[in-house]
Amino acid sequence: MKRRLLALSSGGGHWIELLRLTPAFSNIEISFATVNCSNKEEVSGLKYTKFYTFDDVTRWNKIRWVKTAIQILRIIIKVRPHYIVTTGALPGYMAIRIGKLIGAKTVWIDSIANAGELSTAGKYAGKHVDLWLTQWEHLSGKTGPYYKGAVL
Repeated sequence: MKRRLLALSSGGGHWIELLRLTPAFSNIEISFATVNCSNKEEVSGLKYTKFYTFDDVTRWNKIRWVKTAIQILRIIIKVRPHYIVTTGALPGYMAIRIGKLIGAKTVWIDSIANAGELSTAGKYAGKHVDLWLTQWEHLSGKTGPYYKGAVL
């Protein structure tokens, strides 16, 4: 049985960082999910991939949280991932929380843009993920997040 991975992030830098991880996912069925449908072109040449989109949401758009969470739930039900990897932000947090409910192993990689402190979503995610990573060594801790290098 081929293992399934859901690689999910918000747009912009979160998406770019997620794409840089792609070589680490060889020989696994990858489903990508992000907020911009034009990003499909960036992964269309990869082997074993599927692509999904959802509405972007931030902590300031609380009314849209439910809609985005439902969209992410539908993606997770379709993909049935064994693993979920995210570089954030709030939609990534939603994905790891929903993914844990179906038994997926989850990885949170805090954005390299968060050099001074962890992202808000990353702080919350740390309690719920199987592997919690930061891209800044000075932000790492004994119980996480852990520093294993930077994506960019």
